[in-house]
Amino acid sequence: MSDLRIDRNAKTLRELTLDKLRGAIVQGYFRPGARLVERTLCDELGVSRTVVREVLRHLETEGLVEIVARQGPIVARLDPAQVGEIYELRGLLEANAARACAEQSTPELVQQLRDIRKTIEDAFAQNDLPRVLEHTERFYEALFEGAGKHVSLTVVKTLNARINRLRALTIAVPGRGGESNREMNKLLDAIERRDGEAASAASIAHIKRTAELALAALAQQDDSTGQA
Repeated sequence: MSDLRIDRNAKTLRELTLDKLRGAIVQGYFRPGARLVERTLCDELGVSRTVVREVLRHLETEGLVEIVARQGPIVARLDPAQVGEIYELRGLLEANAARACAEQSTPELVQQLRDIRKTIEDAFAQNDLPRVLEHTERFYEALFEGAGKHVSLTVVKTLNARINRLRALTIAVPGRGGESNREMNKLLDAIERRDGEAASAASIAHIKRTAELALAALAQQDDSTGQA
């Protein structure tokens, strides 16, 4: 009966399709406001209309897709007010987690965070932005878990799709790699010193800067759309 054993690590077709379409939206393959035509997506992704519909409904719950009357599903537009609120929430949750992480940090946790950051820095150096996104998400999971902020991490995960969509805008800004590395290494130094106040301040400064970059990128997108 061993042949019937379920491979729990194997992703379903729906999960693979969800990952692919989510990534296409986050990384800008589909632009804000673009129609997501089921038949076209079926052809592009090589899956059934049932799978596409399920995935679109899921992405709607993540805030990446919206349903418009007489148009159907489109890529959700990025509203500056909502973007500001997302960064406000990030600032509160991440600064609190950074403080707690610093106050109870261990050499093992610091090494884990530095190893992930090294991977991110290498990805920046190779201009591998999808890899930057992937490991930045891992970094914050490790930070929240190290801080013991499991409920806060659950809240952050509900926003991850929208956070990564904005993060894809900011990490593509020229020179952002070096700037981000300096900001995050300042945070890591504070965590290593077990200086909660400095860790919180470094986290707040990082979020403030990324919010500025995201809103500037959005304004630039709106200008280019208006001129088209």
